[in-house]
Amino acid sequence: MQDNKGLRIIQKIWKSEPTIEGAGVHLKRAFGFHELPLLDPFLLLDDFRSENPADYKAGFPWHPHRGIETITYVLDGNVEHGDSMGNRGNISAGDVQWMTAGSGIIHQEMPKGNSKGQMLGFQLWANLPAQTKMMDPRYREVKKMQIPLITTQDGASVRIICGEINGTRGPVQDIITDPEYLDIELPAGKTFTHPVKADHTVFAYVIDGEAYFDPSRTPFAHDAAGINYFDMQPPCPCGNGTLVLYATGGSRVSITTDKHSVRFLLISGKPLREPVAWYGPIVMNTHDELRKAFQEFQDGTFVKHRQ
Repeated sequence: MQDNKGLRIIQKIWKSEPTIEGAGVHLKRAFGFHELPLLDPFLLLDDFRSENPADYKAGFPWHPHRGIETITYVLDGNVEHGDSMGNRGNISAGDVQWMTAGSGIIHQEMPKGNSKGQMLGFQLWANLPAQTKMMDPRYREVKKMQIPLITTQDGASVRIICGEINGTRGPVQDIITDPEYLDIELPAGKTFTHPVKADHTVFAYVIDGEAYFDPSRTPFAHDAAGINYFDMQPPCPCGNGTLVLYATGGSRVSITTDKHSVRFLLISGKPLREPVAWYGPIVMNTHDELRKAFQEFQDGTFVKHRQ
């Protein structure tokens, strides 16, 4: 029998919702502006998956970012990209682009899909603390072969993008908010337990399949006056497109499957607990800083650092 001591329980649970971004890209938003500051230091998570190129081919033409990091993880298809630092290339299936916008970067991302027109990927935004918002931009491209894939004693297959499991570390390191970013596949009838830092925000996002993310198997019982509450009856596994936010405290999370397997992202980071002034692709601490950023963009002085 599992020892539940130190296990985190679920604070809130909700489903991703359809939205349109960029030049007309149809995607699902797991969380964003309306969920602030629940997932501090994280700001946004978008799920862009489709088998119809018309949903994504318009892409995300040239646009600015300042004050954040954008993490793009592609599972299927290709995304062409370019930026004001001179980086150009493709993010292909299994690749990650970890971009620190810092003082300002202008870039574009154009999804192309695979040979069958299928596209699947995620973009996560992580906030930067006030003292580093104006740091020099930094770009990291991580190819699939650079991401460790391990099998745990629990029977889980884990791709470690950022973080560590059993002494194996992911290729993305030295990130300010001390994040962990894991892509986990768990077969049917298994339990995966993973240590987390007690002061960190921790959430999971279900890519495919279903699982129980809480020993009580009643996730909605912990949901305070609801964000996108949806009707479920216990026992109720969390399925495709579900965001699971864990309550603070506790040193472990435990995920259990029954008759079906599951694939999910498990992400954590250290909260900043700072004020947020956010409009579009720019996130600062004050409205004056926000106005200055957009004025600089109009004046052509937005980009401070070029390679």
